[in-house]
Amino acid sequence: MPTPHLRAKAIEDVLDRQVRHVEPPSQKISDFYGENVFNEDAMRKFLTEDAFYAVRQAVHEGVQISRKMADQVASGMKEWAASKGATHYTHWFQPLTGLSAEKHDAFFEPISGGRSIERFDGAQLVQQEPDASSFPSGGIRSTFEARGYTAWDPSSPAFVIGRALCIPTIFISYTGEALDYKMPLLRALHAVDQAATSVCQYFDKEVTKVTPTLGWEQEYFLIDEALYYARPDIMLTGRALFGHAPAKGQQLEDHYFGSIPERVLAFMREFETESLRLGIPVKTRHNEVAPNQFECAPVFEEANLAVDHNVLLMDVMEKVARKHRFRVLLHEKPYAGVNGSGKHNNWSLATNTGRNLLKPMKTPKENLLFLTFFVNTIKAIHAHADILRASIAGAGNDHRLGANEAPPAIISAFIGLHLSHLLDELEKNVSGKMTPDLKTELKLNIGRIPPVLLDNTDRNRTSPFAFTGNKFEFRAVGSSANCANAMTVLNTIVAAQLNAFKQEVDRLIDKGTKKDEAILRVLREYIVVSKPIRFEGNGYSEEWRQEAAKRGLSNIPDTPRALDVWQRKETVELFGATGVLSARELAARHEIELHAYVLKIQIESRTCGDLAQNHIIPTAIAYQNRLIENVRGLREVLGADKAKKAAATPVKLIEEMSEHIERLKTLTDEMIEARKKANNIEDSRSKAVAYCDQVKPFMDQIRYHADKLEMLVDDELWPLPKLRELLFTR
Repeated sequence: MPTPHLRAKAIEDVLDRQVRHVEPPSQKISDFYGENVFNEDAMRKFLTEDAFYAVRQAVHEGVQISRKMADQVASGMKEWAASKGATHYTHWFQPLTGLSAEKHDAFFEPISGGRSIERFDGAQLVQQEPDASSFPSGGIRSTFEARGYTAWDPSSPAFVIGRALCIPTIFISYTGEALDYKMPLLRALHAVDQAATSVCQYFDKEVTKVTPTLGWEQEYFLIDEALYYARPDIMLTGRALFGHAPAKGQQLEDHYFGSIPERVLAFMREFETESLRLGIPVKTRHNEVAPNQFECAPVFEEANLAVDHNVLLMDVMEKVARKHRFRVLLHEKPYAGVNGSGKHNNWSLATNTGRNLLKPMKTPKENLLFLTFFVNTIKAIHAHADILRASIAGAGNDHRLGANEAPPAIISAFIGLHLSHLLDELEKNVSGKMTPDLKTELKLNIGRIPPVLLDNTDRNRTSPFAFTGNKFEFRAVGSSANCANAMTVLNTIVAAQLNAFKQEVDRLIDKGTKKDEAILRVLREYIVVSKPIRFEGNGYSEEWRQEAAKRGLSNIPDTPRALDVWQRKETVELFGATGVLSARELAARHEIELHAYVLKIQIESRTCGDLAQNHIIPTAIAYQNRLIENVRGLREVLGADKAKKAAATPVKLIEEMSEHIERLKTLTDEMIEARKKANNIEDSRSKAVAYCDQVKPFMDQIRYHADKLEMLVDDELWPLPKLRELLFTR
């Protein structure tokens, strides 16, 4: 248990830290970028020509690799990994715990005569059988049914960390259902590729493939490990459950984009170096708004690879931070009163011909293509806003959504005043059959988009889903989340919308309507229908909440209710029609996410009760006893009459503290009882709602009284490092 001595020692340890300088292998990043990745350069060197092209076909065309070719790939991959010092291999996958997982096996295999050989063949490359019983399955697997399979994903290159060859894989059950984040993502990417390519054929017959791209921005906090170990709440839950707001927080905004502290910069340099060696194209770093909050961001990549790289980066950050005596906090709201952390997902669609489908171009024909994908994306957001909301739901993100630094729980789209004006003009002017003059006028207006965007496109930090010139930025994703969840949903709803669009346009063309006219007519209908989702103002304001309600937009503030959408018939039909998730897989994910929510609030509640009863109340009583002795001493020395005035202040403190101690104890007991009742509920959804409505509110009330005591108790006695120390000591 932390003591005043340990708190002081923790701060002293921080101040004694020496900066750990680690120089990169070369001053030129190009000299070592991707050196620990089995990329095309490595494949050309270690694979036969047939094996190399087999992998390329698998990546670019989805052609299945034969067992013979798999053996050749495995042989070359092993030789490459051995040249990097690898002695083991693992199938690296992303189970529904939200983390990555791996089981290491050695390359060596004993043979007769007490000898051994290094062995790694196609069967070991393509498939493994890790124990699936302890991973979340949402009822798909019973605990006594342990079998699950990992299967190689050739589209994400293998890499070496330490002495292990890591092979990115999907994770499925014995019966074939997805038990991970990657498999549904791959299905969603395939669905949107097919749908978008089909629509692109209206404009360019050379487009044969459309690839979703993703550029994520990772926000995080750093805390010194000594302070981390002195705060059991941060250790166990990732956030400070207690702590009075310091006099200075982020109000001066002097940390944002400020000079990066030397020790933090040394950490950044090392984790960036390790990331770059793994082929993660980290390009940007800076201080974020809150003290001790930072951000990094890479160049955008193909979405599947970008997701893998983000999961890998979070793991690398944690490992490198420990070397620098830091801990990385990825919780969405580790400290009350200052900004939380998100993971902005910048999404777009790219064709095999090199075109970004969400980038306005110079000619009217090209901009009709842009408008097609732009309007269809907005229509998808409007039609499936609740599913997008569910994709970013979680116990941590509930603290952040709607706060002053994050988008609200109301899903809306910001597109900028000039694009809004253009859509409004299309809405007004296009009705019925278009005349040649009107079509020409519209095309000219569309052709004016590029200079308008170049000079006038802005950003709206309060929007959950903002168009930023050549991409959409999904800002509501939480910092600890796996991007795959949001990207699976986004690509699925866009795929479904594009399929619907294609059917409507084809129907009009079959009736004799010209192609361009048919496209514009359908787009106009979508512009009208989806108009309620477009919002250019302040998403934090109460006025917007009222306006959103008038528009019929959902405002779902907590996770248990946000997850209800997974059970809707329309959701099951949507994911089934696109082939992304079966009804059984959706039901399993709903169950898993509810269970995860319950466990996280349960852990927070238990930790809150422990700290209140075993740390804060005893400390407050100890100080109260000092005050009582002080009052007694005054009476003995001064006599009752003179002591009355002199003891007025300590008596008032004693009374005030008694009230807070009593409320702290009562509320903690009531919270424990509420938790016991919630634990007896069998139904997962009802249990999650009980934890949300009946248990969670107690923690804010308990914190209020604990934080009041923090301001009354002698600073030297307070057992927990305070927020001013957590935010400003580094």
